[in-house]
Amino acid sequence: AEEYVAFRLAEMAAHELLPPAGLDGLIGRIEAEQGITYAPQQRQAVELAARSQVVLLTGGPGTGKTTSLRGVLALFDALGLETALAAPTGRAAKRLGETCGVEALTIHRLLETQFDDHTGQLVFSHCEDDPLRADAVIVDETSMVDISLMRALLAALRGDCRLILVGDPDQLPSVGPGNLLSDLIRSGRVPMVRLTEIFRQAAESAIVMNAHSVNRGEVPDLHNNKKDFFFLRRRDPQRTADTIVELCRTRLPEKMGIPAEQIQVLSPTRKHTTGTQSLNAALQAALNPPAEDKPERRFGPFLFRQGDRVMQVRNNYDLMWKAADGLSSGLGVFNGDVGRITGIDPRGERITVDFEGRIVAYTPDLLGELEPAYAMTVHKAQGSEYRAVILAACDGAPMLLTRGVLYTAITRARELFIVVGDEGKVVQMVHNDRQQRRYSGLRARLSAP
Repeated sequence: AEEYVAFRLAEMAAHELLPPAGLDGLIGRIEAEQGITYAPQQRQAVELAARSQVVLLTGGPGTGKTTSLRGVLALFDALGLETALAAPTGRAAKRLGETCGVEALTIHRLLETQFDDHTGQLVFSHCEDDPLRADAVIVDETSMVDISLMRALLAALRGDCRLILVGDPDQLPSVGPGNLLSDLIRSGRVPMVRLTEIFRQAAESAIVMNAHSVNRGEVPDLHNNKKDFFFLRRRDPQRTADTIVELCRTRLPEKMGIPAEQIQVLSPTRKHTTGTQSLNAALQAALNPPAEDKPERRFGPFLFRQGDRVMQVRNNYDLMWKAADGLSSGLGVFNGDVGRITGIDPRGERITVDFEGRIVAYTPDLLGELEPAYAMTVHKAQGSEYRAVILAACDGAPMLLTRGVLYTAITRARELFIVVGDEGKVVQMVHNDRQQRRYSGLRARLSAP
């Protein structure tokens, strides 16, 4: 896979395109239509997209990736290009679509899956023999894309198709093999714009400023709670858990007008008192207590109850879903998709989950693919954004209490971020820049002449 990815990307990087006539005027017209004036780096991104077949667009929170992305998409529209938008997870695709005002798909759905009767495996419908119709593809959250998925995507692109890869290299790497985004950046082979300017509106957000501080290895100011970034000291794990439950059940809904369903609790770990397993049980009891009209079904360590927030924890390409309006159906529910249990049949043989309009029925043999999602690990939350995020910073092995985990957790919050726990753990995370060593030959292959 690495050899193919390196070959295709090097080939695309070497292909310089003739910019359209009157590019400056075209960009000026786009600025007027969007009611903005691009900053120099943002304009550079749009211009580079006009001249290059493949472009990397990177930057941290508040640096204008969204504005640049909208500019690139408007440019492609003006050039008459059919553009497909994609992201590695369903929630990331939904956010991308909302940001750009057009439909975005997961990469898996974009490539379409089908069952191979000869091998007994699921394969992508779009490949070298049946490429995508798109003239350009924009991929967000590229740090989450592993080398195998990128190989499949590149194989499905026509020879003249443009590719824009957007991502933050300081996010956690992909769960799957490879270190794609980091390798592409360090190779220096792919045309790139790195956005570094933090814009005034973003600079007023303590979430944005503290995220950048953490990324530089600086401990955020935990003693000066700002309007969107708070630290609540709880050195006892049980008190930490109790405070998190109280925040979700009463304090944030009543005092800040943020309903519980718009709050996501994160933890670096699954185990311990403040791990996701214990927090999910406590949050379920507080937010969706048992009642006569709420059927239940126990499976392994989990008790599923009607009304629970749940998450699909592995890719299942042949799990059928039906649209809530009954007008469409399809295959595939993917790792990280979050939904709500809408029904459990009386014998507990079937659990129905609504994944934001896609209705899926789980038989007992499929329940191992579901987990409660009131609390989730930071790794599972990558690619998603929530109105409010609460991070438990109390328990966890050193390999999980890292700077990358803290940075990723902070950048999941849109309006409010709260850390509950021990400030010593926060300091430990900032200073622990440990990154899992990944053996990858992509950078070397791309750098080779």
